[in-house]
Order: sequence, then C-alpha cells, then structure tokens
Amino acid sequence: MNTRGLLDQLLRSGQSLLQEHQGKRADGKGAGGLGGLLSGAGGGALAAGAMGLLLGNKQARKYGGKVLTYGGLAALGVLAYKAYGNWQARQGEGNREPQTLDRLPPAQAEQHSQAVLRALVAAAKSDGHIDDRERALIEGEFTRLDNDRELQHWLHAELNKPLDPAEVARAAQTPEMAAEMYLASVMMVDQENFMERAYLDELARQLRLDPALRLELENQVRLAPGQ
Repeated sequence: MNTRGLLDQLLRSGQSLLQEHQGKRADGKGAGGLGGLLSGAGGGALAAGAMGLLLGNKQARKYGGKVLTYGGLAALGVLAYKAYGNWQARQGEGNREPQTLDRLPPAQAEQHSQAVLRALVAAAKSDGHIDDRERALIEGEFTRLDNDRELQHWLHAELNKPLDPAEVARAAQTPEMAAEMYLASVMMVDQENFMERAYLDELARQLRLDPALRLELENQVRLAPGQ
C-alpha cells in the first residue's frame, strides 16, 4: 500500500480547504456542505473533499499554519521532531535524535504513515458524526484519489470498525510514532467538544505519552501561525 502518498495528499489539501472555508465566510457565497467540498476535478480538490468529509461539520481551522508552511507529510514529522526534541531536552535525554517521519527511509516512513492515517480516521470518528452515508462518500473520495485496492479495503475496515483508542494506539511501534499519531489527532479534533477531548485523553493514555510530551505536541499545533 502507498499510504504515505495518500496521507501526504490529504495533509497538503488542508490549505485549499482552509482558503475555501475562509472565502465563503468572507463573501457569503459558494456552495456549502458536502457538495461544495466535493467540487473540483484536480487531485488537490479531491483530497480537500476527502479531508472535508473527515472533518464533517468542523471548521477547517487546524489546516493552514505550520503544517502547510513546511508542506504535507514532512510537516507532521517536523512538528513531532520539535516537540519530541524539546521534551527530551527538558528530561535531560537529548542524546538520541528523534526518528520522525521527515527523517526516515521510505519503508519506515510508510509504516509511520499508515499509523498516522489510522489515527486521523479514528479522530474524525471521535464525535460520532460519521454516519453510513458519509462513510460511503468518504470511501468514494479515497477511491478517486488512489486506485490501490489493498489500501481501499484497509480504509474501509478503518472507517467501519468501532472506535477504540486502545486498538488505535497499538499501531504505535516507537515513541516517535506515538507522538506523530497524537499530533495528527490533535489537528483533527475540536478540543472544546467533550467527546473529542475525552477521546484524546484516552488515546494519550493508551499511547503512554508522558504528560510533558503531550503538552509539547499540543503546543506545536496551538502555536502554529494562523491558529
């Protein structure tokens, strides 16, 4: 599966989704709802549609800022690297360079990407908004983005399985992978929503994140330009 390529498209799509959202708020025009998110024929537009569906009724508020300043998937690794490095320094454990997404060979980056995409899909389900119709639309968008049948089956299973933070966390095979998964989840959820915040709390517990590292990861999102 080429999870890495699909995840990179999704993360890069955030900028166009954010701009579209802000443009509609400014002029009060443009198609709204799922139809507006699904418009456009280019790969970026399709990715924005898939990301928009995952976000549901949430604002595209988290996508902009640092993630797109650095560019797509690499940005996630950069933010995780900075947070992990800051945490290590405070713990007096700064001797080992964090092996985050932006510093890995392709095979390992693919493994990290699959874990991050699993975390993104789960976080999107954490407020319970994805119904059967939306699942079908999301799967349709993923199919249009990538015709990899193995990846499509995997995504179908992820979308349809019950939400279980413990199961999501089991994908984290390294501390850096756990940090990336949590960072991606923070970008996806609305922390003011009780259900979503409760999900984040349990995911952090299942990932066994040190509270100080968790705070560093959340700060990387909170301090991003435009947030």
